[in-house]
Amino acid sequence: MPQAISSAGHQRHASSYLLCPQVKSRVAFGKPLVEQGTILADIAQSRVEIEQARLLVLKAAHLMDMAGNKAAALDIAMIKMVAPSMAYRVIDRAVQFFAWARALRFADGPDEVHRAAVAKMELKSRV
Repeated sequence: MPQAISSAGHQRHASSYLLCPQVKSRVAFGKPLVEQGTILADIAQSRVEIEQARLLVLKAAHLMDMAGNKAAALDIAMIKMVAPSMAYRVIDRAVQFFAWARALRFADGPDEVHRAAVAKMELKSRV
């Protein structure tokens, strides 16, 4: 649960302090990003997803306080499922706003290729 709380908090901070100034100052296709509909939709979607995760964390914390950890097990499991994927989506949108930074994700190939290479080397070294 601490990781989920941290994830929800970091994403809220990122959207407030990183996304908004960037979209107000950056220009693409002759207009500021803040005037482009798809960017506004991404900001709104990110904010809604962050709030959903935050409220789920608060619900679980309240249930833990009132009825104990066992009673909150389902909510905690849901947070563990929701928070990391929400964080990924919000961060991915933020990276897209920074345009050039998105290319860094693909600079040395897809993550899957690197994972496969590491797994093969690990298996080879353990035989």
